[in-house]
Amino acid sequence: MSWARREPGLVVSRGAAAARRGGGGSDGLGRVHGVDVLRGFALFGILLVNAQLMAGPYTAFGGGPDASGIDRAAAWAVTATTTVYQLLSFLFGYSFVLQRRAAGKAGAAFAAQHLRRTAGLFALGLAHAVLLYPGDILMTYAALALVLYGLRDLGPRAALRVAVCLVAGLAVLLLGYGLATVALTEPLTPARYAPQVADAVAAYRGGALSVIGAHLRELPTALGANLMYAPDMLAAFLAGLAAAKAGLVERRGRDRVWLRRTAARWLPVGLAGGAVTACCANGPLDSRWFLVGHAVSLLTAPALTVSYACGVLLLADALRPAAGVLAASGRMALSHYLTQSLVLACVFTGYGLGLYDRVGTAVVLAGCVPLYGLQLALGAWLMNRVRYGPAELVLRTVTLARRPAPGPSSPGPRPAADGPLPVP
Repeated sequence: MSWARREPGLVVSRGAAAARRGGGGSDGLGRVHGVDVLRGFALFGILLVNAQLMAGPYTAFGGGPDASGIDRAAAWAVTATTTVYQLLSFLFGYSFVLQRRAAGKAGAAFAAQHLRRTAGLFALGLAHAVLLYPGDILMTYAALALVLYGLRDLGPRAALRVAVCLVAGLAVLLLGYGLATVALTEPLTPARYAPQVADAVAAYRGGALSVIGAHLRELPTALGANLMYAPDMLAAFLAGLAAAKAGLVERRGRDRVWLRRTAARWLPVGLAGGAVTACCANGPLDSRWFLVGHAVSLLTAPALTVSYACGVLLLADALRPAAGVLAASGRMALSHYLTQSLVLACVFTGYGLGLYDRVGTAVVLAGCVPLYGLQLALGAWLMNRVRYGPAELVLRTVTLARRPAPGPSSPGPRPAADGPLPVP
């Protein structure tokens, strides 16, 4: 039995129009409240992961050889429970369909808009990588967005089949390479990589030019890692595309029975896989098991992502004011993402306090809580006064090749041509 009907270039759920109200519904002109809520929630996970990576060479692994037990436990817990980039990639694919739909309603040339949007996103990502954080994801998203455009007419089932093949293929490759690494190599010892770590620490504690030089040296490695995981990101894009064409968030965003049942079904699978990944990446297994753990994560992280999404939408339906705050930050997620990197760079590098490799993992993670709270408060305040966040305004201007038309700052009626942006 068909679960959707096809309209020109898109698949639209039969129940989407009736569900465009409440926590998961659409404003009828492009934005879907539930998608903004999920994006606002995912910002916290991004902060937890990126803060560890920007704080020092060992922080994401619980500290160096002499790290405390609480630092190791904190890093282990974050690895076991965090799947933020997969959720954001899913939301990127979901927003792609909303943007295409909005352009069609406005009679705009979506191909030209999409090309300008991806170029703007790539430029922002390049500046972000060079100046603030070489582990940037925006450039990779921009490149994969072009691939997504080529796959834009896939139906929901076909998109999901391609996504499954991409994830399974990458998992098999990582598992094979990881097992070969375990069988054929010796564990790394601190003495083997101590000189490289010392050079990185000195560079990040130096002046602005020293920090930028460190970013440029690390950028090829970071891009290579993103390239390796590109099939997984594209798979999440396609899952989001399939869900948007079926109007999943609009139809199920306030269906509490379905949300509870889905979360309960997939949470144990996701947490079990996360525990295996953490054991391989953060101990007790040694560094040779890293890729084996990530192969497991590729297969089980979707279950954890689905569980989190359902749980957040449940809470959003029960706690409407909190959902509004999350949605406001979700509407300016790109600005928040870049602001997080700016604050972290000022804290940990020579741009500011120079605390690189001087703060334990537990303290770094604890510091993320007030920063995220401040971002939520700022997002709620700003979105009541302006229509776009600063980075969103820049990207929207590039996308439309003109300054966006003035409109209301709240999530009320707005021109369809100014539908939601793809944000990280």
